[in-house]
Amino acid sequence: MNMNKLMKQAQQMQAKMAKLQEELAQKTVEATAGGGVIKVVANGQQEIVDINIEPDAVDPDDVEMLEDLILAAVNEALRKVQEMNASEMSKITGGLNIPGMF
Repeated sequence: MNMNKLMKQAQQMQAKMAKLQEELAQKTVEATAGGGVIKVVANGQQEIVDINIEPDAVDPDDVEMLEDLILAAVNEALRKVQEMNASEMSKITGGLNIPGMF
């Protein structure tokens, strides 16, 4: 295989991945817990950008339940982001598993 061609392909893939990272930063996923009383939104950079808590979820006598619901929604949102990122990345890499890409 021609080394110049291989380098050009690598540069093209790198440019596509940089563009994808920019696009993913603009995409969001949403996760809920407790039947929708907790809603968490995360972006493609695995940052939590919004948390919505319905007033019905707030029970001063059971703060632990609220904490558990928030944790569940945050973890689900982050899992969804990872799935979205992996799916989009596989479109560029052709399904190659390149550790450390995201």
